Amino acid sequence: MIDRRTLLLASMAAFVPAATFARQSSPSPKTLDYGPAKLDIYAPDGASGLPVVFFVHGGAWEFGKRSQVGAKPAFLLANGFCFVSIDYRMLPEADVATQANDVEKAYAYVSANIAKHGGDPKRIVGMGHSAGCHLIALTGMRGGLPGVAGLLLDDTRAYDLTALKKNGGMVRAYARVFSDPSQWAALSPASYVDGGKHPPTFIAYSGASGRGEESKAFAERLRATGTEVTLFDGSAYTHMSINRDFGRDGDALTAAALAFLKSTVG
Repeated sequence: MIDRRTLLLASMAAFVPAATFARQSSPSPKTLDYGPAKLDIYAPDGASGLPVVFFVHGGAWEFGKRSQVGAKPAFLLANGFCFVSIDYRMLPEADVATQANDVEKAYAYVSANIAKHGGDPKRIVGMGHSAGCHLIALTGMRGGLPGVAGLLLDDTRAYDLTALKKNGGMVRAYARVFSDPSQWAALSPASYVDGGKHPPTFIAYSGASGRGEESKAFAERLRATGTEVTLFDGSAYTHMSINRDFGRDGDALTAAALAFLKSTVG
């Protein structure tokens, strides 16, 4: 069932000017050390007070790097945003709880320093794909991203780890990474949903196994708190293409996400 907000955003997306998808040369970031790792800040020359997308990459909590951002920086800069992509320590060096703490430290650093690079610390949207989606959802739901204006969650099954086990999804990377059931509650974004309203949240899911079911369940739980939720049916995408295609010409998720961003912080 499509809610009124989703219909509104879809309508807005239909009127995104074609120029916003124009191909841009890849901008060069400024690399900074936030403590546990480094992050890249992409900002237009002379920028001041722009909204910010704070991105956490995927990689099954075991690999990946901040430079794997595809067309995101060029596209978002062309549409009036700053873009930040972070590294965080990987398994086995750091467990998932430590990774979440790294994300929160990076966010705190960006909040304190982004104004010097043209961004507005009061208009930051957290975004993540796959493992990064889980980490942004976890830190955002538990209050570890203070003042975050919105969350853009791109394709994970790890919203509720106990439910994931019951649904037969605790296999492969999930089984390796979340091998200790005593940690499931603390590492499940869903554990922190009830009892409070959360920032506007955009939830996208691919056609990969289980993504739709877990995403819809998480969306409904958030909506029950009064949180504004946009649910994007990306079942035509693979788990990889739903991230890879972001910012490319004519991409449907990009149009819907841009409408969400502009309605939230634009």
